[in-house]
Amino acid sequence: MGICSSICASLHHTPSSSSTDQFSSVAASQATSNTTSSTSTSSGSSSSSSSTISGNSRFSAQSGGSTNEGSPTPTPAGHMLPHPNLRIFSFSELKAATRNFRSDTVLGEGGFGKVYKGWLDDKSSARAAGNGSSVIAVKKLNSESMQGFQEWQSEVNFLGRLSHPNLVKLLGYCWEDKELLLVYEFMQKGSLENHLFGRGSAAQPLPWDIRLKILIGAARGLAFLHASDRKVIYRDFKASNILLDGSYHAKISDFGLAKMGPTASRSHVTTQVMGTYGYAAPEYVATGHLYVKSDVYGFGVVLVEMLTGLRALDTNRPSGQHNLVDWIKPHLSDRRKLKNIMDLRLEGRYPSKSALQIAQLALNCLENEPKNRPSMQEIVETLERIDSANERPRERRVHSSYQTVNHRRGQQPLPLQYRSPLHPRQEGNRAYPLPQRS
Repeated sequence: MGICSSICASLHHTPSSSSTDQFSSVAASQATSNTTSSTSTSSGSSSSSSSTISGNSRFSAQSGGSTNEGSPTPTPAGHMLPHPNLRIFSFSELKAATRNFRSDTVLGEGGFGKVYKGWLDDKSSARAAGNGSSVIAVKKLNSESMQGFQEWQSEVNFLGRLSHPNLVKLLGYCWEDKELLLVYEFMQKGSLENHLFGRGSAAQPLPWDIRLKILIGAARGLAFLHASDRKVIYRDFKASNILLDGSYHAKISDFGLAKMGPTASRSHVTTQVMGTYGYAAPEYVATGHLYVKSDVYGFGVVLVEMLTGLRALDTNRPSGQHNLVDWIKPHLSDRRKLKNIMDLRLEGRYPSKSALQIAQLALNCLENEPKNRPSMQEIVETLERIDSANERPRERRVHSSYQTVNHRRGQQPLPLQYRSPLHPRQEGNRAYPLPQRS
């Protein structure tokens, strides 16, 4: 049995009611044992470079997002397909595209593995990939990864079916023997994390209007996920998972921890606590109860990062300031205090009224009770109103005493990697199970 037919059989498995993060162990093992070498294709030909479209791999209605008739749920500027429509790449094709996974093509690294920049050799292949460009991003599973297979499957399950201008496009995948790879459109400007916290010529400071544009785009992406009949909970919203194209158009990436939301009769789903310290909602960390509005809390953390230019978690900061939200939250409701915590790299060029409105929105998102947080659609509408009423940014420079001290101390940012860290200085940019609070 060829690669395509093996994986399509696995993807046909109906997810359990409690999770879409699990394959049938029988289907998975069968697909693995039946996978042929890299010289085989779904049609049985011997060409090692040919690829196919996985139009046969189907998902059950339990995967959500479809009407009873099987048609995609209508949503503004996006849709959820009844089944994935992805290109299947051969391993040899991706090996050639990344120059044998050469070190100088590495874009970043996370819990799943390394991400490489690649080039498809012919224009017809680029058109078939669907991004109009020969440049791609290839995520390759680290053989020692503990997250790998489930996250790989979750990416295919979700991004293979979701289509929206503010979600990164998954172009295809590869599964040959033990090799698991995912192929995405290439995002020229990298991650929001790099621009907010990076140093050097590759990380230019983001002006206020670009920050607002990025926030609106990311909010639209989350709002789309939450708008389907069976809501998708993203579960790992953070600056490193917001990628930017050449025009700073924001797209949400990395659906390895995404979950289907609760049924209409329930308010939450209960699951193992996974995520990233500093971004995970308190009710989720404490109980394992995952709400749709748990994503809203993570969005609030990113709002605070946008205002301050500081990481959600940084143990290099003085005691009492390691957790950004705990430290900054009391400053967000007061205009004078807010001025003292604004990102120095804005150089005072921001509308003070808009900044205060963003700060108030952040406070609303960071409410302890999920029911008191706004919906993502309400957040989109609020941000769009702020943007449309945006006054001319002020020209004078605003000095912040605590930031000046921290910058003068020469504190170095954490390594810029594909996923932001759970533990700074340890393992770099990985999401792990979070311990429950006692």
